[in-house]
Amino acid sequence: MYSNSKPMWWAISLPIIAVLIWSMNIAVTRYVSDYISPVSISFYRWLVAFIILTPFMLPQVWKQRHLVKQHFMQFVVLSAFGMFLYQGLAYSAAHYTTATNMGIINAFIPVFTIFVSILILREIPNRFAVVGSILSFLGLLYVIGRGDFSNLTQLAGHSGDLIMVLAVFFYAFYGVFLKKWQLKVPLLLSLYVQIALTLVYHLPFVLYYGIDAINQGNVASVLYAGILPSLVAPLLWMMAVQYLGPNRTSIFMNLMPVFTAIIAYFWLHEAWTMSHTIGGIVILVGIALAQKKSLSVKKSTLLS
Repeated sequence: MYSNSKPMWWAISLPIIAVLIWSMNIAVTRYVSDYISPVSISFYRWLVAFIILTPFMLPQVWKQRHLVKQHFMQFVVLSAFGMFLYQGLAYSAAHYTTATNMGIINAFIPVFTIFVSILILREIPNRFAVVGSILSFLGLLYVIGRGDFSNLTQLAGHSGDLIMVLAVFFYAFYGVFLKKWQLKVPLLLSLYVQIALTLVYHLPFVLYYGIDAINQGNVASVLYAGILPSLVAPLLWMMAVQYLGPNRTSIFMNLMPVFTAIIAYFWLHEAWTMSHTIGGIVILVGIALAQKKSLSVKKSTLLS
């Protein structure tokens, strides 16, 4: 049972603010691509988060080192998929596509999660999940093809979208692994260890490609990425799950394409086309079908 001690408007505001922060980060990712390399912004982002957390979390890591040691290989995998691959590829995608497209593709995570769950958890989806997945995938192709499926044959023109699709696919693995393992570890401890491992993953790329200096053109974006989407938004999201429950909270993630498009329109002056509207609606309808399936399964499980 989830607590209802807070006023409902306050609980509802938590996931909305979290999604708004993450949506803003997509726009920031696109904006800063002209001022700093993907390797540099990704490394600096997690370095800022690590520096902020270290005074508070390092003593906790030592006190609970038995937990860290027990789940270390799981942290290694989670960090690779959820932070290094997902966010690193997103920063790379930002050089070749729009923030609007990135936001729409990001909304595809629940559908990819269904496919990854089949591979790892051996969960067989019912017809609602299958139809929803196919519908969302068609909507995604429609957006990538800019309203014309024949454009999909020109892969070079969609490299950014394809990189973002790959990033989202890796993030789906992150969510499924979390569900599979259900680690009995304090969330902040898990977050801190994963951030530390992510910095280690970056080192070979930093040594090979080099790292850009922080300057007036990118410092604000680096600080934003390292504080709000890396630390504040996850905490707000975890609080929302506590008060609203995981299913009700996850629904708010569907606001990300809308928030991202609005921010990109006013800040980055990106165009919102009819293909975005049609494809976005199709994707969200498909996701709704898929989530309806998972909710009905959970209800039947609780009643059994």
